[in-house]
Amino acid sequence: MTVASAQEPTASGDIDGFTLYPNPATNGKVYIYTAANATKEVMIFDVLGTQVLQTTLTGSELNISDLDAGVYVLRVIEKDKVATRKLIVK
Repeated sequence: MTVASAQEPTASGDIDGFTLYPNPATNGKVYIYTAANATKEVMIFDVLGTQVLQTTLTGSELNISDLDAGVYVLRVIEKDKVATRKLIVK
């Protein structure tokens, strides 16, 4: 239990100033902002854990128009930090 608790903050959002909107996404785009505003590696997984999108984001706009409506897991890696969020596409 102690080990899982120590690792949990890293897995659930260690990127300073991480913001994802709109969520739920309705127009095929989401915007990802961070305090550092550095290049980000973005991965999106479906509910079965299959990776459905992977890209490197230099700005803030992420095109998700190829994704079907549903619930996804969004993982963002910036420098040595990771943030994981639920993404809903309508």
